[in-house]
Amino acid sequence: MNQKFIVGVVAFVALIGGVIGALYIAPPSTDNGETPSYFQAYPQPRAVAPFTLLHHSGEAFTEQSLKEQWSLVFVGYTFCPDICPTTMAELNGIYPQLQQLESSYPVRVVFVSIDPERDSLDRLSEYVGYFNKEFIAVTGEHKSLFPLVRNLGMMYAVSESTDNPNYLVDHSASIVLIDPKGRAVGRFKPTREPGKLSISDPQQILADMPIIIAK
Repeated sequence: MNQKFIVGVVAFVALIGGVIGALYIAPPSTDNGETPSYFQAYPQPRAVAPFTLLHHSGEAFTEQSLKEQWSLVFVGYTFCPDICPTTMAELNGIYPQLQQLESSYPVRVVFVSIDPERDSLDRLSEYVGYFNKEFIAVTGEHKSLFPLVRNLGMMYAVSESTDNPNYLVDHSASIVLIDPKGRAVGRFKPTREPGKLSISDPQQILADMPIIIAK
């Protein structure tokens, strides 16, 4: 048999074997190469340290409650005059689209009240229910809230004496994203424009969430 013919057959077989191996051993990546335009990912996902708070229904809410879902977490309080109600309303506006995203895990909105003195569970239930009955509100003692908020990359501070019934609470306006493994992976920071409230842009969240979930 012609030696060149034999070499050609061997090369052809090797080529076919390589193609099959590439398809079954290392299948083509489904990642389309897109990267989020607005989402600020943390350098490394942050495991959420153990904590125990109360769900607005009265049940315990822990770090385990954040798993098996994508959680958009916002820190605030029901007496907040502007940023909190505006952010909640904006999240409600995009919530139907978030529920339609192709994902093995649901997207949830979690409101963490950092004003336990005034935000009772009944008040929290009424508050989130006003915006969306599927939204979750949680709260607890400051000794549990503060470490959690810091763990997520945010902050809060009571800016004046609580003897004043109308005291304000300073807090981060970012929305932190927690993945289905219960890790804080990054945040949507508020946009700052003269004459406008500094809140996270809901359209930016809507634009980036499909890309983040697909990865």
